[in-house]
Amino acid sequence: MSGNDREAAVRRLLEQAPRPVSPEIHTEAVRRGGRMLRRRTLARRLMWLLLLAAAVAFTVWALTARPWVEPPSDTTPPLTGW
Repeated sequence: MSGNDREAAVRRLLEQAPRPVSPEIHTEAVRRGGRMLRRRTLARRLMWLLLLAAAVAFTVWALTARPWVEPPSDTTPPLTGW
């Protein structure tokens, strides 16, 4: 099928009157769409909660472990008897 044939076929499809949608399909689509939105909202809230928990856990760890402070050296002997 060449480009002109495809274009003509698409134009024929677009010029046809749209088919009516049955009420059952509409109600089913609305029900599924609502369920998808609720699941997406729940997933988004859980991800934010997980991110917040990770940030709090990291902050608590950083404040207790203090990774930016250099640990005291255990290999240098003490200076005594000067």
